[in-house]
Amino acid sequence: MTISEQLKVTEFPFRIKDSRSNEIYFENSNKYWIKNEFDSRDNLTYSEDSKKFWYKQKFDLNNCEIHYEDSNKYWVKREFDSRGNMTYFENSYGIIEDNRPKSIPEYTMEELTKMLGKEFKIKK
Repeated sequence: MTISEQLKVTEFPFRIKDSRSNEIYFENSNKYWIKNEFDSRDNLTYSEDSKKFWYKQKFDLNNCEIHYEDSNKYWVKREFDSRGNMTYFENSYGIIEDNRPKSIPEYTMEELTKMLGKEFKIKK
């Protein structure tokens, strides 16, 4: 039984909003419904519908979406820098875009000698 049936609603579409005006429930006259959940910063974090489709999202402190997954087994992971620029992307299709800053590796003379396989001198 849907919420509108329980409440004996006769006018559609039927909507319920939370105290911050986020739509947490929607239903139309065909009994199709959607339920939504929001975090404290009003980001939509979970949604499901009467057709059994759902998705989840996670956000960082800058409200950038860092994780998404849904009932079709699709997922996305993202990383962002402090300015909100996406630096890393990966999804369930195997697509990876890595734009994270690369640090310059540091080696000891012993490590370099081992990697090169012979002695060397550094020129200035």
